[in-house]
Amino acid sequence: MYLTVFRNRKRADLDGAAYEADAVRMADLARKQPGFLSFKTFVAEDGETVSISEWDTEASAHEWARNFAHVTVQKRGKNEYYESYTVYSCDEPDVRRFSRGHE
Repeated sequence: MYLTVFRNRKRADLDGAAYEADAVRMADLARKQPGFLSFKTFVAEDGETVSISEWDTEASAHEWARNFAHVTVQKRGKNEYYESYTVYSCDEPDVRRFSRGHE
């Protein structure tokens, strides 16, 4: 498994409708990419957003990163949507699981 964690803060003056449309389109497109496993987004009380995507391999995550439509929206994000962001990526994360009733 390959994980990508995207922490970001949006610009105060962003076009919310345009951002939401791009976010929905990218999520739909990512789900169709070979190797896609999951995608979730969380918003903290202070406004920071954290998105986590899981891929079966590092190569599939890198293919998504190079997808033309995704690259185009990434550029728009830098210019129009984000005040700041940090991307964390790791191959074969140390995973610990707990599930009540499945011990």
